[in-house]
Amino acid sequence: MNKKSVKDVEVKGKRCLVRVDFNVPMKDGKITDETRINGALPTIKYLVDAGAKVILCSHMGKPHNIFTEGFSLNKKEKKAVEALPEAERAAATAEYLKKALKDKEKFTLRPVAERLAEKLGQPVTFAEDVVGASADAAVANIKDGEVVLLENTRFEQGEEKRSEALCKKLASYCDIYVNDAFGTAHRSHATTAAIVEYGFVDTAVCGFLIEKEIAVMANALENPTRPFVAILGGAKVADKLKVIENLLEKCDSLVIGGGMSYTFLKAQGYEVGTSLVDDEKIEYCKEMMAKAEKLGKKLYLPVDAVITADFPDPIDAVVPTENCDIASFPADMMSLDIGEKTRAMYADVVKNAKTVIWNGPMGVSENPCFAAGTISVAKALAEAEDAITIIGGGDSAAAVTNLGFADKMSHISTGGGASLELFEGKKLPGIECLNDK
Repeated sequence: MNKKSVKDVEVKGKRCLVRVDFNVPMKDGKITDETRINGALPTIKYLVDAGAKVILCSHMGKPHNIFTEGFSLNKKEKKAVEALPEAERAAATAEYLKKALKDKEKFTLRPVAERLAEKLGQPVTFAEDVVGASADAAVANIKDGEVVLLENTRFEQGEEKRSEALCKKLASYCDIYVNDAFGTAHRSHATTAAIVEYGFVDTAVCGFLIEKEIAVMANALENPTRPFVAILGGAKVADKLKVIENLLEKCDSLVIGGGMSYTFLKAQGYEVGTSLVDDEKIEYCKEMMAKAEKLGKKLYLPVDAVITADFPDPIDAVVPTENCDIASFPADMMSLDIGEKTRAMYADVVKNAKTVIWNGPMGVSENPCFAAGTISVAKALAEAEDAITIIGGGDSAAAVTNLGFADKMSHISTGGGASLELFEGKKLPGIECLNDK
């Protein structure tokens, strides 16, 4: 990677605005997974130890209708209010405001500040706003080696709208901008890229997390140890059009599972019953299979499936299942996972690989009845001791972590969306804006 990192600039005594990814899952005000906090710690600790003034900022969730500067109805709420008699609209709007203010408590970063302080072994000053009086005071009073965490950046409408005013104000808080939020590097928001793109900050570098993500994945894509196997799952072909196309150019074998595999199977002429199929992408699937053949690449699709009569409701409900070959698929059934033969076949492909990247589950893995395919792929990667194994974030990362295989993987990405865009061959705004070495 040809971008400067925090080690390439002098940070002592400098105010460093660090964009981190603290979008952690919460339940009843408690953090349920600290992976993203842990991912940011090396950069934060380095800056603290080097005597920088560390000002952290991050988004949390999607609080799209309650902002520091006021409240706005979302599209659904606006439509509902407009459908009411005029005399009732004010009261309905007030109820939505009450709900939004309650929801706002779910999206505060205060619990993250408290947990981060424990991990760092020093106080973390929490600013009650992003660029208001509380943030002004916290930044004005910060000393070398101290840490401030600003409130959820998405409480500012200007965050996602790339507000120049917001960028300019944030830039006044810093001498150096540091991006270490790989999970949002594919977005060009105020704090992820625009603050640099507008020219408000001259010195812009990456943290250690982004440095590692890019180094590992870029190397795997551009200079892999072969055989190089790519495994793609998930629901829709449409979600991974460019990924499939780009990976076919780079990998030796492409393994496809999940709902997207049934569009490929239908394109081959198989009966897939009521399984999820993207009919508009059947021709695309035919083109990709032809491209694989032309390039001499092996494209693997399921040979059997775990089927059921109806999609489970609720999603984790226990339902009757059976295993059937793709060649004898019942017209009135649907597949929600790869079958036993396919699991064994995919495990063999992984066993012979030297580089493997994986993004997307093999089935509806939230339901134990349809989790065996995803588990088998995770297990195969965990057992591939001689291979470089890279998990491209999202559900795949959750699967290997929940199954206790995380320490067996070479690299687990912190950003599903950003990883996918890298796999597509796209340039990420949050990285492109940083200073070159």
